[in-house]
Amino acid sequence: MTVALHRSALADLPPATLYALLRLRVDVFVVEQACAYPELDGRDLEPGAELLWAEEDGAVLGTLRVLHDPDGALRIGRVATAAAARSRGVAAALMAAALERCADLDPGADVVLGAQAHLSGWYGRFGFVESGPRYDEDGIPHVPMRRAAPAPTAGAEAAGAAGAAGAAAVR
Repeated sequence: MTVALHRSALADLPPATLYALLRLRVDVFVVEQACAYPELDGRDLEPGAELLWAEEDGAVLGTLRVLHDPDGALRIGRVATAAAARSRGVAAALMAAALERCADLDPGADVVLGAQAHLSGWYGRFGFVESGPRYDEDGIPHVPMRRAAPAPTAGAEAAGAAGAAGAAAVR
């Protein structure tokens, strides 16, 4: 059995897939974590928002979303993994895919997230560091985290400019 990773804007999702993604988020964040809050916060509908998910044999194993914050940062959020899929590397594969997508969207942007405090070390494996004071969100301790954009090098800037010119010529 192979786990496949997918990415889509909400408007482009088949209804059954959207239902499965939202169901997983509600199962994890509202039911399992016993947090009665509005999971459907409207951010999935924002311009540029993308949902990523892992699927195996038609079952959604994990999901997350990538958003554009007003300050220019990219935000990864709503990272959820089905209980039966935990400890299989599903969330790590999704996080790696999300970071790759963020680099594609804007290589100069920092990536931020609000981590449950007990998972800050896990996010640290991906280069995130705590970037502010801890806070309570629905009775669960959280911490803001940030992954700084890599500093551009002179060679990378020249290659990026050449690539951009080449992409423009192809259009």
